Amino acid sequence: MYWLVALMTLAILGLILTGLVLELRPRASARLRDWFRPALGTQLVVFVGAQLGLLVLGLNDALAATETLAEAAAPEISLGMGLAIIGAGIPTAISTIGAGIAVGPIGAASLAAITEKPENLGRTLIYLGLAEGIAIYGLVVSILLINKI
Repeated sequence: MYWLVALMTLAILGLILTGLVLELRPRASARLRDWFRPALGTQLVVFVGAQLGLLVLGLNDALAATETLAEAAAPEISLGMGLAIIGAGIPTAISTIGAGIAVGPIGAASLAAITEKPENLGRTLIYLGLAEGIAIYGLVVSILLINKI
């Protein structure tokens, strides 16, 4: 099954390299245009085929392990423990949303400030870092809460 994962990885890397070639050498794309369409089509077929192969082989592996499922069953999580885990994840979720809302206007304003006065780059990076710090604080709170559970 690892060979299918490697095949999918090679197909994705081929697509990335093709995009880089098109981005870095736009004049070369005109000469290689006849070559790109069959190459990308082949990569797409290989990727989809590998996905289907992983689906079939993964399904067989999952169905073959039925006796170990009953033996390796973990103790059930109670309702209170489940709610505690959800409660530990809420600070990260809310702080990440807040950081995303903060970074948008700050990023736009910092780009405008940098275009007018390039020496303000350091200050604008500090403001962006403070906005991203909100998400890090939420992650720290969640980690501390999980350690208490």
